[in-house]
Amino acid sequence: MSTKIHALTDALGNPLAFYLTPGQASDLAGADVLLEDLAAESLLADKGYDADERVIQRLQQAGKKPVIPPKCNRREPREYDRELYKARHLIENFFARLKQYRAIATRYDKLAESFLGAIYLAATVVWLN
Repeated sequence: MSTKIHALTDALGNPLAFYLTPGQASDLAGADVLLEDLAAESLLADKGYDADERVIQRLQQAGKKPVIPPKCNRREPREYDRELYKARHLIENFFARLKQYRAIATRYDKLAESFLGAIYLAATVVWLN
């Protein structure tokens, strides 16, 4: 059993929201839920979120700037802000800090609700430090 953790963070890499999906699910399943809560002016995400209808157009209609590199198999490559994208390492740093908790890294919890509760607890500690 595997699980993907989708997260929204602020500009400093502090957690704002989480959503769990099965490990085999697409990244876009998390985007559908988390984009509703997005209050920032731009979204930094990896190539897994490069989808016109589900992510890019929704962000542009909301007046937000997508900073998502295009997939290599895209027929018409999009431009994105490469300098702003360099700050995405803060998101990866957050996941690294979150996975320092062994119960999160190895998913001890059987139920998704319990696992999500552990994630929120660990994220609270990360936020306070």
